[in-house]
Amino acid sequence: MNVDKLITVNVEGQRLQLPEGTLIEAISDQFQANGRPLIVAAKVARSLRELTTSLTEDVTIEFIDLSNQDGVRIYQRSLLLVLIRAAIECFSDIHLTVEHSLNKGLYVEVHYERPLTDADVFEIRQRMADIIDSGELFMKERVSKAEAAQIFEDLRMGSKKRLLDYRKSDYINVYSLGWMKNYFYGYMVPSTRYLFLFDLKRYADGLILMHPDRFSQFTLPEYLEQEKLAQVYRESETWARILDVSYVYNLNDMIVSGQHPEMIRIAEALHEKKIAQIADQIQKSGKRVILIAGPSSSGKTTFAHRLMIQLRVNGLRPVTLGTDDYFVDRAHTPLDENGEYDFESLEAVDTQKFNEDVTRLLAGETVDLPTFNFLTGEREYNGRKLKIDADQPLVIEGIHGLNEKMTEIIDRQTKFKIYISALTQLNIDEHNRIPTTDSRLIRRIIRDHRTRGHSAGATIQRWPSVRRGEERNIFPFQEEADVMFNSSMVYELAILKKYAEPLLRSIDETCEESIEAKRLLKFLSYFVSIDSDQDVPATSILKEFIGGSCF
Repeated sequence: MNVDKLITVNVEGQRLQLPEGTLIEAISDQFQANGRPLIVAAKVARSLRELTTSLTEDVTIEFIDLSNQDGVRIYQRSLLLVLIRAAIECFSDIHLTVEHSLNKGLYVEVHYERPLTDADVFEIRQRMADIIDSGELFMKERVSKAEAAQIFEDLRMGSKKRLLDYRKSDYINVYSLGWMKNYFYGYMVPSTRYLFLFDLKRYADGLILMHPDRFSQFTLPEYLEQEKLAQVYRESETWARILDVSYVYNLNDMIVSGQHPEMIRIAEALHEKKIAQIADQIQKSGKRVILIAGPSSSGKTTFAHRLMIQLRVNGLRPVTLGTDDYFVDRAHTPLDENGEYDFESLEAVDTQKFNEDVTRLLAGETVDLPTFNFLTGEREYNGRKLKIDADQPLVIEGIHGLNEKMTEIIDRQTKFKIYISALTQLNIDEHNRIPTTDSRLIRRIIRDHRTRGHSAGATIQRWPSVRRGEERNIFPFQEEADVMFNSSMVYELAILKKYAEPLLRSIDETCEESIEAKRLLKFLSYFVSIDSDQDVPATSILKEFIGGSCF
């Protein structure tokens, strides 16, 4: 630190004169007031920076805390390194692989000579607490690929070592926590003293790591059993083994060797088989109201079309009914916390009229269907009528399909609920997972640009609002589903890469969204691109986003 030279730091309306070389952490300590979410990083000149960054020129900084998804990622990533080290210190031959979000936490699979007991988990949790209480520092060093390969080999981190084959840079940043060294895709907190809030639970063949999120910034989220979602993840892991693609390096190897066309065909066949099985379940159940719900960019539209084809194969004659036409008039649309129209709220839908019309249709009556005019913001009746026969099920796609309030008048015994989401089964390596939200955001960036002319920046700007709507209106009801469908394709990011990268690079660095764009570009850099789409069938869910769908 140069105490003789002062720099100007603008932060939260204050103008500070500080010695050159001041760490951001020293400034954040002054602003970490009681009642404020934990500060874990900062934005400096539209770039994300760790709190250990020293400032050498006049800047404006904005703190990143646990109310921000970047902040949550940093907290989770740092806590994971503590868990991995603690587990090895307790059981030297143990190996952990980070899998996916589950039960409001993160599921980490345990590979050990025997199943862990509650006493074992307690021991690991206590060791984590000891490391955290000691306030140990997270240290970052730049090493050569050769040095990194030796580190990963010594620690039995095979997928990390193999992924180095596809890294363009000759160097890599490795984090240390005491004796433990590891590579993580993203930043860390300065020390373990930041990680005071966590829990560890035994679950299935592994552990659930609990930590704060954006919606519970000061406490741990309530543990929520999600057995149906867990079952879908287990099925996805089985699919990954069938395809022999569990990590990004496996996918890259197949692309480089030219084996990816067969992998694409198998992946698509697995999708079709699952959809056919769902159609068989519907036919066997005799239920006539088929409700399809899922978060943004999960591929609901293509799934609905493919399901209807399979229902026809089974001799049924399905009919679709849209929920968007049952929006209340714009004047009655509820507002969100920012005073903007909240079209994703259940109150934005005239559920009473929707229930009445569906009930009458099931009774064989002719119903005048509304059409919502999005220009005038009013519901209209233009002579569109519908009457269905007893062998015709109604296929209804909408975000509220799993919420019983959406169809509360309709007998539960006649409803078949389907939850669809892109639950990525592919991970970067043992300890760096691919969040479902990242895959969906990349899908949406590409589709929004192609179909609506939206820039990547506009889609990224809108994404937090979309995510809030999902947390309120979709995710709380996913366990209500009769069946879940995973729309993720193990090969899709290698296809999407060539579409997404130019859109992300077009975001000006002065824009707020450039931070997220840089993160996604870094994420996509791990993948070898599949340059041609010729092997992706026209019925693929992926075509809903890149174009060329037969639907």
